[in-house]
Amino acid sequence: MASASTQPPALSNEQAKVVLAEVTQAFSAPENAVRMDGARDNACKDMGKMLQFVLPVATQIQQKVIKAYGFSCDGEGVLKFARLVKSYKAQYSEIASLLGKLKALFLPSMTLPPHGPAPGGSVAAT
Repeated sequence: MASASTQPPALSNEQAKVVLAEVTQAFSAPENAVRMDGARDNACKDMGKMLQFVLPVATQIQQKVIKAYGFSCDGEGVLKFARLVKSYKAQYSEIASLLGKLKALFLPSMTLPPHGPAPGGSVAAT
């Protein structure tokens, strides 16, 4: 009987770059771009809604690409692919760059609050 938790395929850093580039390109396909835009519109930059609307679409787009490389066509396959690619991130700047581009495709740009005291607040001197 097969184990429910199978090992992910072993990919070299070069293979990982190729798959990551294909995943990134898949988001540019017209039908996927329309799906992602619709999901983003539904989410309205709300992080909870991003998880509800955007993440499932992004996962489906990735699944279609990574299944050709031996990953399971489910959320677990996407997670295993992500872990594998992240393991190369520190060693290979090209993979780190591709990961950044991929992340930017489905996570909203967040504006951080300004640093410093709140309006009307004071900073204690030490």
